[in-house]
Amino acid sequence: MVTIGLYVIGMAVAVAIIFAIVWFVFGRGEDLPPVEKGTTLTRLPRAGVTGDDVRALLFEQTFRGYKTVEVDWTLEKLAREIDELRAVVADLRAREPATPGETLSAPPTVPTPVVDPSRQS
Repeated sequence: MVTIGLYVIGMAVAVAIIFAIVWFVFGRGEDLPPVEKGTTLTRLPRAGVTGDDVRALLFEQTFRGYKTVEVDWTLEKLAREIDELRAVVADLRAREPATPGETLSAPPTVPTPVVDPSRQS
């Protein structure tokens, strides 16, 4: 009987020690406060978006995919950045004096994607 009592007490002490170690290492398991409505954790720099910035993007997942607001914001930001870069390229090409015998080739045209209104949510 004494052996069983010592075994139970020893197991209780071992469990308490393991619990204390895990509690100190990992914390109490508190949740972070929720993000305020209308804000997002998706971040891009104000200007100079690079490929690595786009690759590092993370969107909050919802029940049926990603948050539409975050994806729309990101696509709009990237579209503005591309438009600004194309405007700078066009301005530089317009200012560049053409040397005799040299012709400037037109920039390659990229087709504008057609958005199906029935697929937007």
